[in-house]
Amino acid sequence: MARFDRYMLSQLLALFGFFSLVLVAIYWINTAVGLFEDLISDGQSALVFLEFSLLSLPNVIRLVLPISAFVATVYVVNRLMAESELVVMQATGFSAFRLARPAAIFGVIVAVMMLILMNLLVPMSRTILADRTAEVRDSLASQFVKDGEFLHPVDGVTLFIREISPNGEMQGMFLQDDRGVEQVIYTAERAFLVRNETGPKLIMVDGLAQTLENGRLAVTRFGDFTYDLGAMLEPAARAARRMNELSTPELLWPTEATMTETRSDRNEMVFEGHDRLGQPFLGLAATLIGFAALLLGAFSRFGLWRQILGAVLLLILIQMINTIAGAQGPRLAFGWALAYAAPVTGCAIAVLMLWWAQRPRRQKGGRA
Repeated sequence: MARFDRYMLSQLLALFGFFSLVLVAIYWINTAVGLFEDLISDGQSALVFLEFSLLSLPNVIRLVLPISAFVATVYVVNRLMAESELVVMQATGFSAFRLARPAAIFGVIVAVMMLILMNLLVPMSRTILADRTAEVRDSLASQFVKDGEFLHPVDGVTLFIREISPNGEMQGMFLQDDRGVEQVIYTAERAFLVRNETGPKLIMVDGLAQTLENGRLAVTRFGDFTYDLGAMLEPAARAARRMNELSTPELLWPTEATMTETRSDRNEMVFEGHDRLGQPFLGLAATLIGFAALLLGAFSRFGLWRQILGAVLLLILIQMINTIAGAQGPRLAFGWALAYAAPVTGCAIAVLMLWWAQRPRRQKGGRA
């Protein structure tokens, strides 16, 4: 690799890492706030929140990489133009396509990273996340333990807990069971949830049981009492897999079983599989558009703001094509080809701009 290529590629990768870190942090914080409220309010620990947050990161990174690649390319090229480094390289005889070589290599690196994310890490993380979500829903804390509100785990049972201490002790518990012939109301100063071989148990301490049968009320005080919750709490079943949990080969060659499981037809699954192969090259398209658009401009101490604005508008156009293709592709028999529409269009526009940038009349306009 030539010295100029190594120099420019190092600049692109450094800025790409910085912008990716910033954007991932912004996206992650926005996602983590809602996740934190849901998990902590369900009585889960901070470790569960951290695990769920880490499992959501691959998808966040996948969304951020094309934007980071575009911003890094625009920033580096704008700086090199402002410092006349690209102008000098053009004066030595480098064509626009030769100057774009390090940017193209950088775009391929981004595309490879996205290919790994979309075809390996994201499906794997979503599968693990779905499994852990089912486990969390099956936990006692998420199904049964919530303070300050009346709960109805099953028909005929009402539960209220005044407060839950940090160590899991329930204080001020009220439990009404109307499922049998007798109506029973349990109240206790304190209560604990435990799990053993026969299922979950509720241990109530310092309370009383009020039983109403045939219009007669019987009150029994107890020091401790064990209430069987096994018949009340049904384990949460693991939801059927969705398309984003399937591997790419399963999507490209769907079977009747996978189509039934995901409740999707063949066109939808095939498009999703090709989308995983086409979307990564949006990183390459974004990089080339950012580079080629700025190369159209001439040296200016005020920067290349018109070219930057044009590059942003082109990126928006590519994203619009991508959105339309994503909406229409799954409905068509050969709609999988639309999965490549946005990256191919973006790369074609970039090549056209590079060809335009090296025309003699552009150089003459630049000297003017």
